Amino acid sequence: MSGECDQPLPVVRVGEIPSEENPQRWLVEQLWGASSVGVIGGAPKCSKTWLGLDLALSVATGTACLGKYAVPEPGPVLVYLAEDALPVVRERIEGMARHRGLDFNRVEIHVITAPTLRLDREPHRTRLFETAKRLRPRLLLLDPLVRLHGIDENNATEVAGLLAYFRSLQRRLDLSVVLVHHTRKNAAGGVAAGQGLRGSSDIHAFGDSNLYLRRTSQRLVLSSEHRAAPAAPSVCLNLVVTDAETAYLEVVAELNEEKRRHLHEQVLALLPQNTTLTRAKLRDTLSVKNERLGQALELLERAGRIRRTPSGWQRIE
Repeated sequence: MSGECDQPLPVVRVGEIPSEENPQRWLVEQLWGASSVGVIGGAPKCSKTWLGLDLALSVATGTACLGKYAVPEPGPVLVYLAEDALPVVRERIEGMARHRGLDFNRVEIHVITAPTLRLDREPHRTRLFETAKRLRPRLLLLDPLVRLHGIDENNATEVAGLLAYFRSLQRRLDLSVVLVHHTRKNAAGGVAAGQGLRGSSDIHAFGDSNLYLRRTSQRLVLSSEHRAAPAAPSVCLNLVVTDAETAYLEVVAELNEEKRRHLHEQVLALLPQNTTLTRAKLRDTLSVKNERLGQALELLERAGRIRRTPSGWQRIE
């Protein structure tokens, strides 16, 4: 008897794939791609959960995230916060909704109330899938990643299996998945922050959109990276507490980083179309240590932005 394993895979001629006038669609403009997976990364006590809930409230209500970033297509949101009691979750979202002048009782954020969720095993995987299938959320927020499994986060094989599950949720249900995850202490900012995420490097490479929070000189800085779009300018955030019941994040300044662009951006600028440069030439031009350049080249290659050829490095347009 023939089964699924006997059937050929579906294929389409490349010219028959429908084109899009604007291939980059946003769930939250500049911050998170539509139907994208990724992480909110940062050290402990860097307001990662506040940012995740701000994203959730914005997507659920169509109001601007952080008072700045528009939501083109709002819709329901499903969240699971493993480290926060349910009354605390309500209090945070209610305070943010009050600040925005929203009717809290009409906010389409659905909170999973299960005491534990282990997404490296059944039946929890199937139960989450069926829940998301019923609610059809635009966004699934899971906070934090470390409380959602029992695997070794440094084991690439085990991590790959868990991330494959999140990718399957995104593709089968056309939703965005945001994982809140810790970085190592004193992790760098910008794209380099991805190298500071705890565990396997696959967690960084997995993200279509990633957001990073870090504290520098008493400032809370938000930076981003995207697989298919330029990073948004980094901004300074402040957690505003107006009274005992109202707290929210807001953008207080945009950082001017033109004078100090990240190394990966400098590498890309030196590799316009049809240009090939050796690693030695890149190192001499940028006046950078070989080890640091190697990290930037590896990161860009993993992201599909450049490729290594026998004669040097080329940019992939």
